[in-house]
Amino acid sequence: MTTGALNQAVKRNADRFPDDFAFRLSPDEAAALRSQIVTANAGRGGRRSLPTAFTEHGAIMAASVLRSSRAIGMSVFVVRAFVRLRDVARTNHEIAKHLALLERRVTAHDAALKEVFAAIRGLLDPPPNPRTQIGFRV
Repeated sequence: MTTGALNQAVKRNADRFPDDFAFRLSPDEAAALRSQIVTANAGRGGRRSLPTAFTEHGAIMAASVLRSSRAIGMSVFVVRAFVRLRDVARTNHEIAKHLALLERRVTAHDAALKEVFAAIRGLLDPPPNPRTQIGFRV
């Protein structure tokens, strides 16, 4: 499957690719992607139109509009990749939640330890009013 075939399939199925699925890069974005060595110069038979970028949903939709066996395999691959990315993101969210919980616990322990140390310091200091001697005075 060539890039031209993909572009043609996207154009034929334009209703499947709203702006939040696929969009054209700006000239500045396209220039930033262009390699000076590998990509042909724009004035010498290079790309005549700006490249299309696909979002997560657009990549899945692009794989679904192509009919070759390789495109079907890539469609399955893309779906699995995005499912795995979601799992990783969910796991990272759960780790962040656990870290926040630990941080709250440590903060609570810090406050309790400060109270314990203050009590110990209070025991180490001499009493403020020393006792008077017991017995008779002469």
